[in-house]
Amino acid sequence: GNGEFARALAKRGQCGAYLGVDFSVPLLREAQLQPGGFSATVRAMDLTKLSAFSDQLSIEGGWPLITAFAVLHHIPSAEMRIDILKTVRELLQEEGRFILSNWQFLISEKLRARIQPWSRAGLSDDDVDDGDYLLDWRSGGHGLRYVHHFSAEELQRLAGRAGLRVIESFLSDGTDGKLALYQGWTRT
Repeated sequence: GNGEFARALAKRGQCGAYLGVDFSVPLLREAQLQPGGFSATVRAMDLTKLSAFSDQLSIEGGWPLITAFAVLHHIPSAEMRIDILKTVRELLQEEGRFILSNWQFLISEKLRARIQPWSRAGLSDDDVDDGDYLLDWRSGGHGLRYVHHFSAEELQRLAGRAGLRVIESFLSDGTDGKLALYQGWTRT
């Protein structure tokens, strides 16, 4: 992303190795702008190919914390998600934590109104998985965005398949505090 999480950590006096990855070069340029004294490394990377680059992302002893805020729900197919999550497990320290958030857009009337038919992307309902949606994302113009809607139970199953376990779960964000499902995972 744009490095906002790194800036928040820097403001709180955190230090240590920080690596941010995203496929968007403009967002990574913004992420490089960190407060003095806080060093953040950023890399352009397609997360759907994360396992192929895991050796370039690892640190001795593993990462104590890996985050994926508003990321996993943009990854199409359970197989790709499992591959990413297995790589996250490999990159974590033995007692490390993985914290993720996923949009709960179906609770928002405003966001539900943005759901578009798959035909706008040249697909049919048979081409996608249950829980997959296409949203009209009008940020500065016209755009379509793939989003998967996760339930807590589906995330529990994904964690298990990747050798991880859910240790905490809560809703936050948005005007009613329910727009994102946050979870903390650890290795099994």
